[in-house]
Amino acid sequence: MGFSFTSLDDRFFFPADVMDQGTDQFLVCGLGSVGQHCAAILKDFGVVVHAIERAEPTEWEIPNLLGYLDGFYLGDCRHAEILEAAQIRYCRAALLVTADDRINIEAGLAARALNPHIRLVVRSAKANLNTLLAEQLGNYVSFEPTELSAPAFAFAALNSETIGFFRLNHFLFSAVQHVIDPHHPWLTHSSLQQLQKRHCRLLCHHRPHRPEAFDEGYPHDQFYGWDPDAAVQVGDRIITIEVTEQSLTTSNAPFRYHGDQSWLDRWVMPWFHRSHWQQSLQTWAELWSDRYQQQIWRVLILCSLTIFSLLLGGTVLLWRHYPDLSLGRAFLTTIVLLLGGYGDIFGDIDFVSPLPWPVQAFSLSLTLAGTAFVGVLYALLTERLLTLRFQFFQHRLPIPKRDHVVIIGLGRVAQRVMELLHSFRQPCVAIVNKEADTKLWNQVPIVVSETQSALGKVHLANARSVIAMTESEMDNLEVALMAHATNPLTGLVIRTYHRRFRDTVAKLFPDTQVLCASELAAEAFAAAAFGENVLSLFRLNHQTILVTDYTIEAGDTLNGLLLGEVAYGYGVVPIFHERAAYESAQCMPSDDLRLQEGDRMVVLATIEGLKLIEKGRLTPPCWKVLITEALNVDAVFQGANEIACITGCAMKDARSAMVNLPQLLPILLYRHQAFRLVCRLRKAQVTAQALPFKMESMMSTVL
Repeated sequence: MGFSFTSLDDRFFFPADVMDQGTDQFLVCGLGSVGQHCAAILKDFGVVVHAIERAEPTEWEIPNLLGYLDGFYLGDCRHAEILEAAQIRYCRAALLVTADDRINIEAGLAARALNPHIRLVVRSAKANLNTLLAEQLGNYVSFEPTELSAPAFAFAALNSETIGFFRLNHFLFSAVQHVIDPHHPWLTHSSLQQLQKRHCRLLCHHRPHRPEAFDEGYPHDQFYGWDPDAAVQVGDRIITIEVTEQSLTTSNAPFRYHGDQSWLDRWVMPWFHRSHWQQSLQTWAELWSDRYQQQIWRVLILCSLTIFSLLLGGTVLLWRHYPDLSLGRAFLTTIVLLLGGYGDIFGDIDFVSPLPWPVQAFSLSLTLAGTAFVGVLYALLTERLLTLRFQFFQHRLPIPKRDHVVIIGLGRVAQRVMELLHSFRQPCVAIVNKEADTKLWNQVPIVVSETQSALGKVHLANARSVIAMTESEMDNLEVALMAHATNPLTGLVIRTYHRRFRDTVAKLFPDTQVLCASELAAEAFAAAAFGENVLSLFRLNHQTILVTDYTIEAGDTLNGLLLGEVAYGYGVVPIFHERAAYESAQCMPSDDLRLQEGDRMVVLATIEGLKLIEKGRLTPPCWKVLITEALNVDAVFQGANEIACITGCAMKDARSAMVNLPQLLPILLYRHQAFRLVCRLRKAQVTAQALPFKMESMMSTVL
């Protein structure tokens, strides 16, 4: 809409007409990179969007965004008069996304004072404070853009089967990419529908060489686009979401005490389990390889273990050879020997009987070992002090030579990406033009040099992937092209800042992952503004998949729907359901479950799917099921049960349909529901067929 620029103390811009207070209104405070993308996504929902910024941005990452805004106000978003001018009292939610956490929190408190019912979506990294504010204020959500976007870059760089993961309660969910080779076990399944398991759900199916095999209503390379009747073939790429119950796995399950356990069962017996020893050995191996890669730390560990053994052995030896010597005195004597007191103990002593040579030799070894240990300790302290005092003594880790990730740039997002890759045990190396303030200097090799010259030092020809994350889009593109010229098989991940540039690069280089960190975070902010709780996100087929938590309310568009209707009508994937009344939680719940008020549901959805849910635009079903014959008497009853369960109709209607065969069920179903019903009916000895709704007139002649 157009603006007639009217000023109030030269601080505000108002729209020419008055806003419709019946329309959902939203306020975005801060039009930086994240704020601009938030405003653009909100406008795609068709709502009224106001924005506040201290000064008009010098560069717009979203072209023509100012013309799309319904109100733009210059000033401090913490001031009540600014918020009042932005119609804060009529706003459904306020997105506080300036670069300053303090300003965001202060503005949120001011907004809540003016509008007690407004939803606050705050950009803040103060986790503890955010938790306290959420408990006290309610209707309060906070995000840190770096934490939201970094996993997408990390998984894009890994270029592995796992493209994303997240935790929910005691369950671990993983998005996995399966490439079907000639020996893949899924080739034994007759259709994709059979891959739907208790622990697994299909997300999409891609057949590069035969895109025509997919129906026009199910794009093969889009989220949740797959044909349930399609056969699995060699070369297919199938994306699934899979769940593991961590509470039932041995390696992750904590030891639980039960009242009837004895102390033996509680404390001793777990040590005899093989899995415990395997876990312990694995833990020590991880510590040895990760934390103690520096040789000096390994020397310290070995010396400590040696000294402990000598101390224990010396105490026992002296105590056994001198019965009059107490165990405590033997221990103190051994300590004196370790500290170099051999002459103090044995030099002036006139022994009545000759001192056994094993005691003399062992005592001398104690003294020598103690002297060596003190020398190592002095060396460690000296090395540490010099390192802290002089930076040129700082240790540089060796650069990986093969199968590593090269990170160009070391900003906030890049540092978080590097931390994630390091936690995944993925070798990586960073390239920066100048010294950067990061805590990863002693964990990840960092090359401080000009980018072009540094590329020759990081073994680019053998790298797994390259992530270009500098502050310049042109530099990121240049680095990516240089890396591709050196090794065409290296995966490329490019960070962009402008939507138009991202779309252009993605079209020209389809095999390159082009990601905008601000846009990734903005999708979570925008979704949270409508009341949803975004738990995590990952990337799939150039789309952002949001893990969204819903609580079903009385007037909700989801209330009363079957999960199958939610999934196929809105294009989302329900992965978790909890009914508080029965205190039951299900992962990968059945499509036949009907939602009720108070239920909790977690779905995987794109921002487009969330938009459909918000507006209640349920895609209409367009399939029917033709039932021709029941092969036996029991099949009539079993078939009726299946019909009532999957379609949600009354049992009497289902039995009436099974009695009067052949029968074209009058209930419209989604394609996946129809094929699932046909499959279940065939198992119940009932012949049936799924038909598009447009073929109903053709079936009238059959009936």
